[in-house]
Amino acid sequence: MTVKPQWLRVKAPQWERVGNVKEILRDLSLNTVCEEASCPNIGECFNAGTATFLIMGPACTRACPYCDIDFEKKPQPLDPTEPQRLAQAVQRLKLNHVVITSVNRDDLPDGGASQFVECIQAVRSAMPDTTIEVLIPDLCGNWQALEIILAAGPEVLNHNTETVKRLYRKVRPQGKYDRTLELLQRSRELAPGVYTKSGIMVGLGETDAEIREAMQDLRAVGCDILTVGQYLQPTQKHLNVENFVPPEQFDAWRKFGESLGFLQVVASPLTRSSYHAEQVRELMKLYPR
Repeated sequence: MTVKPQWLRVKAPQWERVGNVKEILRDLSLNTVCEEASCPNIGECFNAGTATFLIMGPACTRACPYCDIDFEKKPQPLDPTEPQRLAQAVQRLKLNHVVITSVNRDDLPDGGASQFVECIQAVRSAMPDTTIEVLIPDLCGNWQALEIILAAGPEVLNHNTETVKRLYRKVRPQGKYDRTLELLQRSRELAPGVYTKSGIMVGLGETDAEIREAMQDLRAVGCDILTVGQYLQPTQKHLNVENFVPPEQFDAWRKFGESLGFLQVVASPLTRSSYHAEQVRELMKLYPR
């Protein structure tokens, strides 16, 4: 694995706080993408008392070669108690903003949309002032399933683009670049009051021009919020890091994104799609829907 540069080093977390969050998650038998996907910000986020909840189990039906989430285990049936357990965790962690995501569940007719809805409703009932962000898979293009999720009323609909169009077959072999854009466009049309969001990884061999083109494509379909972060190779069996992008390049992309009209662009080497996601609460005040 390539040696990481200085700017990718993270501070050691305060393990007492991290342990408290982990204890709550274990007590309620919940998964987080923070742990399953080996996120480099886990210490900072757990120290802040936040987590991105991974519903429908930790086993994915796809095998994207950049992702550390397990795809070798067999997905389990949906757990009807999961939404209430998630809502209890939000209460115990006193979250103002919660991110709910999932693995790809291509084995389910609706891609797991119904479970997203149950989780949104449970959190809304338990913590009515908590804003809710759902980070969803592409649902295999099932737009009825997308409509069901949006009808449940999350404040933010997030779906990651992940990479540029040229690299899609290599990075997301079971995904489609145009389908990602269509999902975001349909979300804007179906629920104009919901903020749409997407994220891009860099360091996989894309060019600056390709990143800018992807940003333009996302703005063209009405995407409001964009995150851009450095890809980090989880293990030797995953895709190699082709290059480490310096912080100043992320600043250039942030400025370019702002010039395109994104409401917010978060771009830095350690940025991830759910990193500092709670900032959307301030965004909603500045740009009410």
